[in-house]
Amino acid sequence: MRRRTLLAAAGLTAPAALLAGVQDALASTPDPTGSPIPLERRITAARGYFDAGQHSKLLKALPGLLADARSAAQSRQEVDLARLSACYSLTSQVLTKIGNYDQSRLSADRATIYAELSGSPLVAAAAARELSIVLRHQDQPAAAQRHILDAVSRMEGTGLKTGAQASAYAQMLCTTSYTAARAGDRDQALTMIQEATRAARDLPQDPPEGRLFPITPAAVDLYAVGVNWALGDAGAALEAGRGLRAAQFKTAERKGRMHTDLGRAWWQWGKPEQTATELLSALRISPGEVRDRPAIRKIVTDLRSRHAQVTGVRELAAALGSSAA
Repeated sequence: MRRRTLLAAAGLTAPAALLAGVQDALASTPDPTGSPIPLERRITAARGYFDAGQHSKLLKALPGLLADARSAAQSRQEVDLARLSACYSLTSQVLTKIGNYDQSRLSADRATIYAELSGSPLVAAAAARELSIVLRHQDQPAAAQRHILDAVSRMEGTGLKTGAQASAYAQMLCTTSYTAARAGDRDQALTMIQEATRAARDLPQDPPEGRLFPITPAAVDLYAVGVNWALGDAGAALEAGRGLRAAQFKTAERKGRMHTDLGRAWWQWGKPEQTATELLSALRISPGEVRDRPAIRKIVTDLRSRHAQVTGVRELAAALGSSAA
């Protein structure tokens, strides 16, 4: 009961029972589901829920997915260990998104362990990225930087001979840049985002289906928005995002993230009208990007308390419920 009360107090819109189910699955893996659907297809569907911003559907699917992936990994085959690591990385990703950092850290640690056992550099990079992100959210910027820099070096050590490795490298650079920016390391942040821009220059605008790191040149520009926002330079953030359009991104999650990142930059610059416009756009494309992220909910709450008459603020507050009213 106390756990559900804490979840409700956090202002999260995901049903408490679904969060509790994931927490229970992390504490003690449930029995296999016996599902006849191939595990790889279910992992793809789960990633699709994340990309669509359907966090409740993903949380509902995760306990069974983790159970079946753990069962399959008893084979000790590299592919099965890689799939289990990917499931834990996805669990960490959604838990970080909704602000459940302790359980996200546990998931990322497990993703790292199984990635190392699998021997896959790409799966290891995905796990390292999630762990560095949650470390940053847990106010451990130095540890986050060390971890992601190690991951960059390991990925560079592959020789970047394939498109998948080149994409992973560009993604690692973006994450490194943002991590440095949140730690206040301006020089490293700007150097890394410039390097990411160069690394992504030859990547396809439309990545192949199923690529683990489907980063594009436009996605790097979106990271530049976040990097400059994190460094406190709203003007540079908005300039970096000046050419971005939602059509450049394939998933609802990334389209919504473009609008929330621009909204944060406008808010940092003290422009409530533009902030509300961007957050409304995000809400209409991917409601979970606004409703489920604590940082964005906080902006809506502040808009409601300080600028209630601005067009769109009441709609935003109504979408978030009483916690933003």
